[in-house]
Amino acid sequence: IEVVPIHGSFAELPRILESRGIQADMVLADLGFSSNQVEDPDRGFSFRVDGPLDMRLDPNSQLTVAAMINELSEGELADVIFQYGEVRASRRIARAIVARRRERAFERTGDLADVVRRAAGPPPKGRRRIDRATRTFQALRIAVNGELEALDAFLHAVSQGARAAVEGRPGWLGLGSRVGVISFHSLEDRPVKRALAAIEAAGHGRRLTRKPIVAGECEQRANARSRSAKLRGLEVVSKMG
Repeated sequence: IEVVPIHGSFAELPRILESRGIQADMVLADLGFSSNQVEDPDRGFSFRVDGPLDMRLDPNSQLTVAAMINELSEGELADVIFQYGEVRASRRIARAIVARRRERAFERTGDLADVVRRAAGPPPKGRRRIDRATRTFQALRIAVNGELEALDAFLHAVSQGARAAVEGRPGWLGLGSRVGVISFHSLEDRPVKRALAAIEAAGHGRRLTRKPIVAGECEQRANARSRSAKLRGLEVVSKMG
């Protein structure tokens, strides 16, 4: 087996394969990011160990989280935190960030996490106790990397590729090709679920599972990060197939 690593995003996969004359038998899109990235404080993904406010999945890209939170308006910050983190206190957090950056610019993850925690306040009673900075950091990471835009582009390409295969046109997918997507939170899982259902409804594919496949108890004990993973799959077949 020959393994050829290629630098690119999910959105670029169809172009990359077609440029090499490859039709995929199986595609697995793992939407998570590497534990090595999380555990490296210099990448700035985690607030558990202080590091620079970076969060770029691709170090070659220009925009960092530091630049984002130091330059966006209060309203824009609130929208990012609410849309990508589903944080109810998004406006309060954005207001606190803007007030604090008037004194000095944000540069470190620990500094931002402290401001977010104070602005968010204690968790509602009865809610699972996750760090109050978690969802804000998630929102900023998603925004700075354009993660949901890349996912939407990938799902659109899957839909177009499946249609082309069923209609007998050449492309990066063929009849019998299988596409799997592993998501890690609802902002990813919802569009994946909708897209695969729409492809099936159009007669261009068959969902392999009605409900997502999740990690079993043994795997969750061995790998705590697998708890939020959901796998959904589709096989490209015609409606009559």
